[in-house]
Amino acid sequence: MTRLNACGMNDMSENIGFFFNPDSIAVIGASQAYGKLSNVLLRSLKKRFKGSIYPVNPKYNSINGLKCYTGVKAIEGGVDIAVLIVPSNAVIQALKDAADAGIKGAIVISAGFKETGKSGSLMEDEIKGIVNGHGIRVIGPNCMGIYDSFSGVDTFFIPEERLERPEKGGLSIVSQSGSFAVSIMDTLAMEGIGLARIVNYGNRVDVGESDLLEFLADDDNTKVVALYIEAVQDGKRFVDAAKRCSEKKPVIAIKVGRHEAGANAAKSHTGAIAGRYEIYRAAFKKAGIIEVSGYDELLDACKVFSMQRPANLSPVSSTGQALQDLSRDGKKVFILTDGGGVGVSLTDLCIEMGLDVIALPEDAKNNLSQKLPSFCSIANPIDLTGSVTDNDYKIALEEGLKYSDIAIVAALWGPPGLTDKLVYNIKEVSKRLNKPVIICSPGGRFTQEKKKLFEENGLPVFATPEDAVRAAGLLANKL
Repeated sequence: MTRLNACGMNDMSENIGFFFNPDSIAVIGASQAYGKLSNVLLRSLKKRFKGSIYPVNPKYNSINGLKCYTGVKAIEGGVDIAVLIVPSNAVIQALKDAADAGIKGAIVISAGFKETGKSGSLMEDEIKGIVNGHGIRVIGPNCMGIYDSFSGVDTFFIPEERLERPEKGGLSIVSQSGSFAVSIMDTLAMEGIGLARIVNYGNRVDVGESDLLEFLADDDNTKVVALYIEAVQDGKRFVDAAKRCSEKKPVIAIKVGRHEAGANAAKSHTGAIAGRYEIYRAAFKKAGIIEVSGYDELLDACKVFSMQRPANLSPVSSTGQALQDLSRDGKKVFILTDGGGVGVSLTDLCIEMGLDVIALPEDAKNNLSQKLPSFCSIANPIDLTGSVTDNDYKIALEEGLKYSDIAIVAALWGPPGLTDKLVYNIKEVSKRLNKPVIICSPGGRFTQEKKKLFEENGLPVFATPEDAVRAAGLLANKL
């Protein structure tokens, strides 16, 4: 018998991993018509998914070169998950048929449920009855579903020429909003930031943020989690799941519907009742979640945590895992630049952020004065001036990073003494000392080319001092 939690839904301990690594997928409502959402979805699956794909529609014998079935029960050997992309009034029967056929779970893409009012809410109640009666799991309705770069599951029904798919990476995103999921997915692909998986769960008739956090906490492919939340269904369960996840990897969240107008918009969007923002802030803090306040901040957080470690982690343990070190506050910052003005700006912004621009000890200053040219400013920030070389950056970073938790390196590419070796020098020092480095590199076309080289080597680049310091604040959890 299916165990239910306090909300009457499937118990959180039940595994949902089959959604992300199924052997077979049925697409109920598949169409031959090029351009229809179900046809786009089917073509995306066929391109990426390595398992078996079964179109289901009694109108066709085959679609896109795949045999088409009259129903899920007609598929020999059974199916792991079904994707429903049919009119809302056909969802209940299609889901019942799929459940009777023994599927483990369903992704209901179809809209027209709780977000539309009372009649839609009643249909969602019927879906809950099927979930509880058959012991299956459901993502949706009114959702984009899943994009998984490792397994190839892709139910995002937008063609690739309009929505680029990111490459493999360590970032996983959980979003109640489909439009947000699409926007950030496209931006990540453009920025070259890898993605493990992204889930848009829509109206959350069953699987929600807590289930997904439980899964992602133990997911080896996921190194950092980002959440877009309109409302949480079960506060205690959410805090428990998020805390368990944040103890293993960074968890970032943006809460929308913080004010009355936004909360009303969320309710009409996915039927979510947003609740008091102060309660969410307290819950995020208790769960160890890093909260950001806008899209740009979330994107910066995704970038910096995908490439660098939090600033208060201990050295790597004997098991190879870096653990949170409560004795280190993670806010000691070392600033290195070849342009004095940028260094001053970074210093002011760090202090305003609550970061500690440390004074270098006399031993460190003496070492640097012997190794660097006499015209360099030996303090924090260190100004290497326009006569800088790649090796000057390496010497200064190596010394300054010994005494700090994080470094911000302002790399202005005008000086002729700088080459691509600068990138590799900074990477080598950061990796050897096992401390995060953020690059601040404003400039035009030439600088943008170097930005790509930095980020290919795991060093996040920000075009303004404000963005670079905000990223440092994220790593130090000072936002």
